[in-house]
Amino acid sequence: MDANLNAELLDSVLTAAGQPAAVARAEVRVWSMSGVERLTFPDGATAIFKYAKKPFDSEDQALRLAHTLGVPVPEVHASAVLDGWLGMLLEDLGTPSRDADDLDGAAAAVVLHHTRTAAALPVLDGEALRSLPGRALDHLDQLRKAERWQDADDIETALDRLAQAAEARSAGTTMAPFGWVHSEFHPTSLHIGQRGWRLLDFARAFTGPGLLDLASWHGTLDEPEPYRLRVFLEQYVTEGGTPDALAVRGGLAAEQWALGWHRMWAVEWFMEQAIRWINDPATDPAYIKVVRRHLTDSLRLLEV
Repeated sequence: MDANLNAELLDSVLTAAGQPAAVARAEVRVWSMSGVERLTFPDGATAIFKYAKKPFDSEDQALRLAHTLGVPVPEVHASAVLDGWLGMLLEDLGTPSRDADDLDGAAAAVVLHHTRTAAALPVLDGEALRSLPGRALDHLDQLRKAERWQDADDIETALDRLAQAAEARSAGTTMAPFGWVHSEFHPTSLHIGQRGWRLLDFARAFTGPGLLDLASWHGTLDEPEPYRLRVFLEQYVTEGGTPDALAVRGGLAAEQWALGWHRMWAVEWFMEQAIRWINDPATDPAYIKVVRRHLTDSLRLLEV
């Protein structure tokens, strides 16, 4: 993000919040599409300045909705949009007292999935889930028209197979838990502090099958472990989640269905980033590698 635009966006957010200029700014995490800084004000108080561009530019709305509906999230003090960038001044939760574990994740997921749905959120229902392989194929077509991803026939073949199986394998999409989906539900998105827990990073929240959240908890860097997810699903039910979380869907065990569709959801997202949001040919080798890995997992888990 351009430094001048960043400074102007921060000034707009501080003005909206009625806050003076910060005396110190410390980067917490910064990447090409978003960033997080800790601000210190003249009186010693602190706050978080978070900024992001499309498609992460409506997180302030999602956080306010979640807060209104009783989900523990950081308070949004103020927000502003400038030249396509969202800026937010958020409550500073401080340093976590400890890392979140599986029991914390299960309990937080129960609270989120019991929350009343919000009409403002995008919806991933059965039809939308079934369309993911086709959407990914459309992204591939656009990439090839741009003379990129030319050596990706295996990706096209895998997506074709998944598209043909999508009707049968998507059965059970709207079975409970169906509602709020955080979509970046990882231990690093769950802040455990002295005053309890808060869920962070709602930039891509939507309405859909909650099992996608549970499938994302253990991350995507390692090979999916259905048995490990099954244990987590059982913890979720024990903590008050719906027993339907353990039900067979699309002819598959819940943990297979969840992991398989989560990886397919990730594939479509990575391919959209490659052609639309990042759109940098220099990143293609990394994106192709992760897409191939997730597709291999999805084919195996969905038994396609």
